[in-house]
Amino acid sequence: MLPTQLINDLATAAGNHYPAVGTAAAAGFTDFGSAGALNFPARIDVFNQVTLHQNVLQAVGDLLGVTLDTLRLSQSDLWPKYGRANSQMLPTATDNIQDNADQRIHVDYPNHSLVHPPPWHKPEAVEMILYLSESTGGLGGTAVVPRTGTDDPAYRWPIIDSPGIGDLRYINNREAAEEYFASQRPTLADFRRLLYERETRTDFRRGDLLLYRHDTWHRGTPLAPGSRRLVHNLTYRKAASEWISTLHTGWAWQAYKDDKFLERLIAGATVQQRTVMGFPAPGSDYWCSATLAAVKARYGMFGLDIAPYAEACKHP
Repeated sequence: MLPTQLINDLATAAGNHYPAVGTAAAAGFTDFGSAGALNFPARIDVFNQVTLHQNVLQAVGDLLGVTLDTLRLSQSDLWPKYGRANSQMLPTATDNIQDNADQRIHVDYPNHSLVHPPPWHKPEAVEMILYLSESTGGLGGTAVVPRTGTDDPAYRWPIIDSPGIGDLRYINNREAAEEYFASQRPTLADFRRLLYERETRTDFRRGDLLLYRHDTWHRGTPLAPGSRRLVHNLTYRKAASEWISTLHTGWAWQAYKDDKFLERLIAGATVQQRTVMGFPAPGSDYWCSATLAAVKARYGMFGLDIAPYAEACKHP
């Protein structure tokens, strides 16, 4: 789906950005959500290229059954995971229950959406994991529970039986989460056991792309000690699904930077790429003679071509 050279360039850039295996910085890195994580838009051009790549956007459009002008980017972040000898940390320790080495099986929608994913035949978002490292014998592969059909017992409705949903605490560590869940929902212990029995682990290679949904049961698994896995997480949603939040830091604070990075990114993007970022599409009710002139004044000096918006303008 993505050119090999683009994947290799991103892997190199990400590898240089994050601490090397065995360093003190790596030992103190807490994986997903850490300070210093690459977020869109990043000052690494290849990262932004992958985020807005035509093939990626087209795959999402095909899966959701929509045109690309109705897609919106809601997540683009890239982070490392380190294998360590003490990956099986004591889950009863307060500072270890959120440990990311061996995750509980879960679905992603609680921190993406204010509501619950719609039924299977009405998809509204596509998540992706782009693997930038080679697999180490299956270690570190994402474990996924494939959906077998409309009556799959693993996907009974609503999908709420996981720590972090409803009144259940958010606990990331697998052992701690399952111990807690059993104490709070003892009648559902067999259901959680079924999920682990059904999981299948990805044996990824560099450049592999896992596409899934916010309501897919999955989890991260431990890596071998002394190894590092780099992944780029991406999510795109239907523009109308405003209840799905933007997860990465976003562009807002980039507008204060003296290097005008954001302005140059906007001006240099294609019309379609701008639209995915949330820029008003040609034909939007936003556009009129006044806004056309104003946006041209803001971005014209950086090379933005206002013509596509002027040609499709519906208002004087």
